[in-house]
Amino acid sequence: MESESNNKVSNGLDGSTGAESMARRGNTCELILRVVALALTVAAAIVLGVDKQTKVVPIQIAPTLPTVNIAAQAKWHYLSALVYAVVANIIASIYAAISLVIMLGSRKGKSSTRLGQMVGVVDLLMVGLLFSANGAALAIGLMGYKGNSHVQWNKVCNVFDKFCDQVAVSILLSLLAALAFTASVAITLLKFHKRFASKS
Repeated sequence: MESESNNKVSNGLDGSTGAESMARRGNTCELILRVVALALTVAAAIVLGVDKQTKVVPIQIAPTLPTVNIAAQAKWHYLSALVYAVVANIIASIYAAISLVIMLGSRKGKSSTRLGQMVGVVDLLMVGLLFSANGAALAIGLMGYKGNSHVQWNKVCNVFDKFCDQVAVSILLSLLAALAFTASVAITLLKFHKRFASKS
């Protein structure tokens, strides 16, 4: 009886049960975040990858001549920043799917610790990749909305409104995916901190 009570007290004092339950909650949160990141990056890539719009635009070649109506197209692959955004989201979605499989198939032990460290590092790379791609797409998007009078670039989103709206939605989805990866990195760091703190 005394040994049982001592075991219970020692378990309560050392907090191993709480640490295990905390680790399980952390793993569950991380899995959910990866599923969310996968869904958001796939959605962002699809929304931007199918983005195109055709509009009839009146063009006046000379003041003395009448305006000529020309069909103009806006497609995502006309702008390198949007191509970069699509490719970045595809890479991030493939990685999210692979990391999900790795997390579900990993076991406890030294190999899983090393694997967790590698996954955390690649998570951080995905954060940088997505934020850089979103920054590039956002910069060209703002140029489309406002133009730039200094270099005589006219705004185009007043004409290709649907195209610009889809770009904005894709950037928003991709930013949310980047935040999901950021939260996943934070959880990984917290888990390693608690693991090393408990050993010391």
